[in-house]
Amino acid sequence: MSKDNKEKYIVIKKNWCKKCYMCVEFCPKTVFKIGPDGYPDPVDLEKCIECRMCINLCPDFAVIPDPKTLKDFEDR
Repeated sequence: MSKDNKEKYIVIKKNWCKKCYMCVEFCPKTVFKIGPDGYPDPVDLEKCIECRMCINLCPDFAVIPDPKTLKDFEDR
C-alpha cells in the first residue's frame, strides 16, 4: 500500500511506448521487466516506492500512474 492507503497502479500505454526501456533501466526498485511482447511490464508493484522516476523519464508519456488518467487518454 502507498502512503495514503490506496492501491499502487502503473500502466504502460503500449500504443505510445517506443520501447526505450528508460522505466526498466532507471527504476530503483526493479518494478519493471520486459514482457514477452517486448514492452515494459510493471510486474512488482509491491516494491514501488512511488518515486515517479518512470513517469518523469518516459519520453513518450506512456507511463500512466493513475486509473483516472488512463481513462482520459484511452482514445489517444
